[in-house]
Amino acid sequence: MSGGFRIFVSTAPPDVAPAIARTLVDERIAACVNIVPGVRSIYPWKGETCDDAESILLIKTTAARAADLTARLKELHPYEVPELVAIEIRDGEGNPDYLAWLADSVGS
Repeated sequence: MSGGFRIFVSTAPPDVAPAIARTLVDERIAACVNIVPGVRSIYPWKGETCDDAESILLIKTTAARAADLTARLKELHPYEVPELVAIEIRDGEGNPDYLAWLADSVGS
């Protein structure tokens, strides 16, 4: 499956990250979401410098579900503009058995 897999990176407040992750997996938009706690993000927003505690979400899915993931994350996320960027898994990169499981776990 050429260019068929993605890892999306997002951040979220620690208290809502698990609910976002569980919903994405339960709805088969993502095969797995890793939650990395204890991140501190400093960024400009609406003329102020923000300093927030966050968790990183590493969201594993297929390229075919990218639009669904983007739309659903916007619905679930408390931020006005949630971070969501993709890392492409190129052909031949990754454990083929894992990628087969990922494809099977994500509804199309």
